[in-house]
Amino acid sequence: MRKINEVLRLTAQGMSRRQVSQSVGLARSTVSDYVERARLAGLSWPLPEGLDGDLLEAKLFPAPVVPGSVSRPMPEWREVHRELKRGRHVTLLLLWLEFRTDHPDSLSYSQFCWHYRQWLGTQDLVMRFEYRGGERLFVDYSGDTLPLIDPETGEIDQAQVFVGALGASGLLYVESSLGQDLQSWLDTHVHCFEFLGGVPEVVTPDNLRSGVTKANWYEPEINHSYLDLANHYGTVILPTRIARPRDKAAAENGVQVAERHILAPLRNQRFFSIEEQNRAIRWRLEEVNNREFRGEPTSRRELFEEIEKGALKPLPASRYEFATWKQAKLNIDYHVEYERHYYSAPYRLARQPVEVRATSKVVEIFHRGTRVASHVREYGRRRFITDPQHMPASHRAHLEWTPSRLVTWAGTAGPAVAELAETLMRTRSHPEQGYRACLGLMHLEKKYSKERLDAACKRALKIGGVSYRSVESILKNGLDRVPGSDGELPAAPPPADHENLRGPDYYRLEA
Repeated sequence: MRKINEVLRLTAQGMSRRQVSQSVGLARSTVSDYVERARLAGLSWPLPEGLDGDLLEAKLFPAPVVPGSVSRPMPEWREVHRELKRGRHVTLLLLWLEFRTDHPDSLSYSQFCWHYRQWLGTQDLVMRFEYRGGERLFVDYSGDTLPLIDPETGEIDQAQVFVGALGASGLLYVESSLGQDLQSWLDTHVHCFEFLGGVPEVVTPDNLRSGVTKANWYEPEINHSYLDLANHYGTVILPTRIARPRDKAAAENGVQVAERHILAPLRNQRFFSIEEQNRAIRWRLEEVNNREFRGEPTSRRELFEEIEKGALKPLPASRYEFATWKQAKLNIDYHVEYERHYYSAPYRLARQPVEVRATSKVVEIFHRGTRVASHVREYGRRRFITDPQHMPASHRAHLEWTPSRLVTWAGTAGPAVAELAETLMRTRSHPEQGYRACLGLMHLEKKYSKERLDAACKRALKIGGVSYRSVESILKNGLDRVPGSDGELPAAPPPADHENLRGPDYYRLEA
């Protein structure tokens, strides 16, 4: 069989019968015989995948037909193949039993399976896929790109081309994007599901970095945002195994078709935006999906409508919104930082590891897989976003003191206290600084008394010490009780008279 393969390979390269004969060590007549038998069997190089030596020999050297023998009825193998894709419970045994009902003298089960495998080996690659309808979607990026021209600078960038191919029908989805980053990767998945009008059971990507954080044969680590998309659509991410090219044969075939029949015909067109590229791609894509397979009276679109469309899971009510995830630890103040803003979570989780999920509108905090906080996402200057329910009781009580309530309390403590509180609120650069100072005055009232606090505030206002610390110092040193504490400061003592004091005249310049 190895020499037959070599004969077919060298002949496909354009070598003459004499050259092939000399290369493989066979007579020219034998070489001609092999080539003619392959032509009659409908085989050409490269041979179909899965066609081993025994099947090749059976095709090139079929058993002679015995004259007078009675031929048994044979199933329509294409229909058998389509029926197998309809569901997991449709098996060759079931189809054989149904066929035997109408043809009792037909093939045995083993012959039925053998003839089906024989037929399957002669079919186009897409037709040989043995996936059920709606079972699997293969996704990958094409090795080829599309030039994208910047309309302002004239610089040429290369747009990346995403390709999705359904396993049972081979229906293609192709889209260009600016890059292979995570958001582009997820957005093209969303567009692909919407193009199909449903969601497959399994999505099989190659082990590219945007989708698979860490490739592993047994337990690949999937990007958290990619898993988030899969959960939203109710599908499963199952990457191909490393160094197992047969796992992604459908994806590679879909990429090859996209490169040859969509990207290559667009090679001479100039595009100035992604939207222009995708409009041109979509027109070519419809043509490819509606084109019949080579040697087959059916197309990808017809197979999709017949065996896959109804088997796909329905799309969810809402479209997936791109979200990023971040590992973090809740700070001692029960807030976690995300892009220069601080979002609260229940205080009991302080110092605990959490996960932050952020979309363009919402920031959510998860602890051990459970959502514990949700906030409207903030933009602009740095600030704290705090839910009062996340605070300890003592902090909530502090938060409940509004400016008007603080000023009202100050009025009950005395006119000087009210005046000082209003001044604190008005002069501080940040309102919460005034809140804290007023709360400090409340604490001083409990420690001393309303009368002493009012006298201390009156003295602080007189000397310009408008602060909590000034009032505290006055009370601590008892200055509210000394003469002048009622607002009139004591008269200054007369200047001292001493022979060692020069006096102001000493420093005057003489003319």
